[in-house]
Amino acid sequence: MRSFSHDRLVFEVKDEGPEDGIPVVLLHGFPQDATSWDGVVEPLQKAGYRTLAMNQRGYSPDARPNGATNYSSARLVDDVVALLDAASIDEAHIVGHDWGGAVAWLLASEYPERVNTLTVLSTPHPAAMRAVALRSTQLLSSWYMAVFQLRWTSEQILHPGGPLWRTLMRGLPRHQAQHYTERMQLPGALTAALNWYRALPRELVRPTVRVHRIKRPTLYIWGDRDPALGRAAAVATGDFVSGDYTFVILRGVGHWIPETAAAPVVSRILEFWGHESAQSPTTVST
Repeated sequence: MRSFSHDRLVFEVKDEGPEDGIPVVLLHGFPQDATSWDGVVEPLQKAGYRTLAMNQRGYSPDARPNGATNYSSARLVDDVVALLDAASIDEAHIVGHDWGGAVAWLLASEYPERVNTLTVLSTPHPAAMRAVALRSTQLLSSWYMAVFQLRWTSEQILHPGGPLWRTLMRGLPRHQAQHYTERMQLPGALTAALNWYRALPRELVRPTVRVHRIKRPTLYIWGDRDPALGRAAAVATGDFVSGDYTFVILRGVGHWIPETAAAPVVSRILEFWGHESAQSPTTVST
C-alpha cells in the first residue's frame, strides 16, 4: 500500500516488509517525514515485521487542509486509525517520535484496543509535560511553540534554509537535513506543519482527545542531550503508565533519535517486544 484516503485527504505511506509480518506503524515528528525511520524499518523488516511509515497530515502533499482547526488532536489520531483500517490491521505496534510520539500517546489512550505495544521516542506523556511545565525549565525549552503561533511572521522567521532553520536542523545528518529542508520549501508545506502547533491553544482549552493513563505495554526512549524536551517530564512519564513500562535513557543523544541512534533504538524495541511479560517498570541507561 502506497497511499490511503481519509477525511477527503490522501496520505502517503511506506508499507514494507513481509505482508504477513506483525505490523508496526511509525509516526514521524516535525519537520520530518516517513524517511526519518529509514534506519529503523530495515532491521525491523529483516526481523520479520511489516512496517508502515506514513507521511502524516500536513506532510503528505494531498493531505494539507487549510486552517489550524483541521489539525486537532482528534483528527491526527483518527488519521492513524484510518491507516489501520485501510490496511485491514486490527492492532499494531505503534512507534512515534516528537509530534508523532504525542499522537502515539493519544492513540494508546483513546484506542488501546488498536495498540499492541507503544514505543515513544523523545516526547513525554502529555500529562507529564503539563505536570512539570510550571516547576521546571520545560517552558523555556518550548519557547519556539509560542513563535510558531505567529502566522506569516513565523513562516518568514523559520524560512527553510535560513538562520533559525539551520539551528533547528542542528544535530541531523547532513543528507537528512537537506531532505527535510527541500520538503518544507514546497508550497504550503511549512504552514501545514506549523498548523500542528497552532492547534495547541484550542486543545489546551477544549481538548478533542482525553488523555488517560496508558494501559498498554510501553517503551519510552529519551536522549539526555535533548534541547527541546527536558529530563523532568521524561522522568515523570512513568507516573502516567499503568501497563508494563520501560524507560530507556540514551546517553549523549539529542532530539533526533530515529536518525542518529537507530541501532540502539532497534535493539531496545526488539528486546521490548520479546519481553512484553515483564511485571515491573524498568529504567535503563545506555
